[in-house]
Amino acid sequence: MTTQTETLVMLGRRSKPQINTHRARAAALRYVLMVLVLFVSLAPIVWPILTSFKAPGEDIFGANATVLPQDWSLFAYEKLFQDIPVLGYIGNSLTYAGLAITSQLIFATMGGYMLSRPGWRGRWLITVLVLSAMIFPFESIMLSLYTQVQMLGLLDTILGVWLPGFVSVFNVLILRSAFMAVPDALEEAAYIDGAGEFRRFFSIFLPAARGALVIVVLMSFIGAWDDLLWPLIALQSNENFTLTLGLATLNSSFGFDVRVILAGAVIALVPVVIIFLACQRHFFRGVEEGGVKF
Repeated sequence: MTTQTETLVMLGRRSKPQINTHRARAAALRYVLMVLVLFVSLAPIVWPILTSFKAPGEDIFGANATVLPQDWSLFAYEKLFQDIPVLGYIGNSLTYAGLAITSQLIFATMGGYMLSRPGWRGRWLITVLVLSAMIFPFESIMLSLYTQVQMLGLLDTILGVWLPGFVSVFNVLILRSAFMAVPDALEEAAYIDGAGEFRRFFSIFLPAARGALVIVVLMSFIGAWDDLLWPLIALQSNENFTLTLGLATLNSSFGFDVRVILAGAVIALVPVVIIFLACQRHFFRGVEEGGVKF
């Protein structure tokens, strides 16, 4: 009996170094993978930022090109503000994004709340019809949208850019899932206390879906701020261009400076990064709250 016990103890002592070795290798592999993912994720962002600060004489591509600027310069940013009215384009983009955020919060919240409430006929049919709207890509309805906006007299206006996407089916589904996650007991308790429909909506459902609302705000802002295809079709006057459309005009057949285009890309990136960093805590919580449920 003593011999068997000693043998087990010796085997345990031998297995511990092996377990520690496997854990160390697994941890090292995880760190290597995280560094690789970090590099792949940040390289497309860091390189344009650094390149936009290079002086006109520095090489951007080729054997003599370096990652860090040898001579830091604001030449690209100065030329960008000289070539196009950047501040006017930013104002148009902010107007477009503000309209998109407002309409998405109002209509997506209303639609998500109605689809999440039981007790009315046709709810599942309406949900299926709403889901079916996600089947058709934007390119398939682009011509009809252009015709409708033209008939309304909103062509070449910010309102014409905003109107076709004033509410997103994806945002409706996110908020529907967030509202469905509210416990029924909480709503029943408020109903017993005499709270009406609007009181329950503003006092219970909206605070519970705060994370999902942050997702809607972020997605609406990024979608409107980065939109290029529809503004390219709907806008014609230079003074009505959004920032992304204005930056696209820099790439002309007469030549372009990569530094200037990258400087514009950096300016377009700054608001998105600031808003995401300010709302990231609510964003990740909203991803969990807004998991689509059927």
